[in-house]
Amino acid sequence: MSEKLRVGVLMGGRSAEHEVSLRSAKNVVLALDKDKYDITLLGLNKQGEWFWYPNEMLQDLSDDPKTVALPAPSPDQAVAVVPGREQGQLLRLTSPPQPIELDVIFPVLHGTNAEDGTMQGLLEIARLPYVGADVLGSSVGMDKDVAKRLLRDAGIPNANFLTVWRHQRDAISFGKVVETLGLPCFVKPANAGSSVGVHKVTDAASFEVALDDAFKFDVKLLIEEAIVGRELECSVLGNETPEASTFGEVIPQVDFYSYEAKYLDEDGAVLAIPAEMTEEQIKAGQELAIRTYQTLNLEGMSRVDVFLRESDGTFLVNEVNTLPGFTAISMYPKLWEVSGLPYSQLLDRLIEFALARFQRQNELSTSFF
Repeated sequence: MSEKLRVGVLMGGRSAEHEVSLRSAKNVVLALDKDKYDITLLGLNKQGEWFWYPNEMLQDLSDDPKTVALPAPSPDQAVAVVPGREQGQLLRLTSPPQPIELDVIFPVLHGTNAEDGTMQGLLEIARLPYVGADVLGSSVGMDKDVAKRLLRDAGIPNANFLTVWRHQRDAISFGKVVETLGLPCFVKPANAGSSVGVHKVTDAASFEVALDDAFKFDVKLLIEEAIVGRELECSVLGNETPEASTFGEVIPQVDFYSYEAKYLDEDGAVLAIPAEMTEEQIKAGQELAIRTYQTLNLEGMSRVDVFLRESDGTFLVNEVNTLPGFTAISMYPKLWEVSGLPYSQLLDRLIEFALARFQRQNELSTSFF
């Protein structure tokens, strides 16, 4: 191992959240302590191909979510994964191939093929330590349907919902949805983030539009009741003994906190950090966030989003995000900053947790005899 820890930063990916990932990665790399880490940039294009990029590339990476994109690579920047090695699991496909020596991977990736367990499984097979939840935690956290069922089984309150598969598209009854969940309600892909494909439904016409669009992003949808209350978010950090930050509040200035409101409209929402809450509310919310984190088998980090219901002041879990955004406006690092953990130190902790879990897993036997 070199004097500095060698960190590979993954960005981009085959996901509708490709552009958000690039913006997050830029912020992460800028915040990583260069006295502690040697950083290798690994860009994944929208076809899922891996490429090595020089660190100077970040200087030219746009901050505009509409135009940000990986520059076209040369053939010798292509990267292949070679499982089973102790080092050099990644190769630059030069002639001859050059091994990329890494100690840990920081996957700054969002959405499908990124935080749904697929990337985590690949890194497990390659025997590369990585930041964030493991395969099970990532896949459960990504699938809102499965997550809500596990939370419900654990007695953790969340919004009422229906699950619909694409093959059931023609049999979906708007009348049943209204009877079960009321109006308005929300339609969202079961496996997506950043509010991609999420629609607020107020009538039969908007319901049909919502289904058509959401099914573009997933074969399984969630239809949820609308909760009248405050939208609050909490950052959780750690492995076996996680800790929770204070809360932030998302105050949409439009109909709801859509992808456009998050990333395209500067006036789409106000983020109140920290949120105005009583000490009792903060404590209860933090306990709920940690319980949710542990119920869903999460490690490393996650943002836990909750509602504080207006009618009775109770908390309901909305969803978790196991690889939350690290853009300049992202709630996860901002909440830790106001809780006393600066951005660069937060990244240090995340890398430490990744290495600790890898060591813990390596201590398990792989042989019966």
